[in-house]
Amino acid sequence: MKNRMPFTGSYTPDDVQFLLKPMMLVDTPVHLKEALIQSGQKHYSEMLTHESLPPPDYLPLFYRAMTLNQDRMAEHLLLLAEGILATRPQGITLVSLARAGTPVGVLLKHVLKRHFNVDVKHFSISILRDVGIDPNALRYILQNHPPESLVFVDGWTGKGVIARQLATSLQAFAVSDGIAIPPELYVLTDLSGWATVAAASEDYLIPSCILNATISGLVSRSVYDPHTASPTDFHGCLYYEQFAEHDLSTYFIESILERVDFIKPNFGGRFTDHSGHCKQLQMTSLAFLHWVAERYGISHHNYIKPGIGEATRVLLRREAQLLLLKDLDCEATQHLRWLAESKSIPIAVFKDLPYRAVALIKEIEL
Repeated sequence: MKNRMPFTGSYTPDDVQFLLKPMMLVDTPVHLKEALIQSGQKHYSEMLTHESLPPPDYLPLFYRAMTLNQDRMAEHLLLLAEGILATRPQGITLVSLARAGTPVGVLLKHVLKRHFNVDVKHFSISILRDVGIDPNALRYILQNHPPESLVFVDGWTGKGVIARQLATSLQAFAVSDGIAIPPELYVLTDLSGWATVAAASEDYLIPSCILNATISGLVSRSVYDPHTASPTDFHGCLYYEQFAEHDLSTYFIESILERVDFIKPNFGGRFTDHSGHCKQLQMTSLAFLHWVAERYGISHHNYIKPGIGEATRVLLRREAQLLLLKDLDCEATQHLRWLAESKSIPIAVFKDLPYRAVALIKEIEL
């Protein structure tokens, strides 16, 4: 594995090591990507639509989200850190799931060091629906860290797809490599009831979900093409070095850590096991998916993206059919209304939605 050196994106080496392979990747426009995915010609993980910088009138929505939500996120980071310490008494190795998990993992690393005096390593690795977790990245980590220390970190759950993919991947890894790793996912908020440890289960606006690479170390989402990848390669990514002067990754980390520092003196010992209501969250999620699929004639649950974070991803990266909102005037979904209006995506309001926002991916007639 000596030919695959980790890199740090625009973060410092003390923040994270990305176990991803920076590559040159062809730009696949969104409409073409959607057609190739839905026709079955290509998996989404094989393609990437190149990002643009956020428009100047979109950025104020991010700063407003910081003002409204940074204290809640700071509190949830402390709760999640307590949950990690409670469940990993023998040692901690943070493994964030690129890309939404990366800023959370960077923050947790610093929170654990600053406020709990626990120094941990932090890696960010690829996991892709239907493809699985990157086994080469796991092997790299396991060279120096015991399997029971691994803590898989993401920002949130939507339908629980990644949590289930993680479990499936680690089962396969136990068979292929003879190493059992706890299939446990740690998130800030668990909407679907599939995380093992979570600080909350509410659908709130995690500010980092508003932006793409410019808040994630200038790194794209991960890609993997089995036709071109070497058997020993890490999964790939695109590094947006050209966006460096617009990068908010460090600003975000420093701003949230400042709020953690402010909150911590009056905080402590509040973590509670949330597994007791996971089953109810799972039932709510499943019932909702069935309702939406039936109401809108959606052929597959993959096209339904519940929660603010997942809805934002759709409006930034996919072809959307419809945006569902619980409340049209909710400030937490202001950026979603901006995105929908800028792309002429219709909005429907349902006061009894179990989530603040849901996006439906447009099904293309093939």
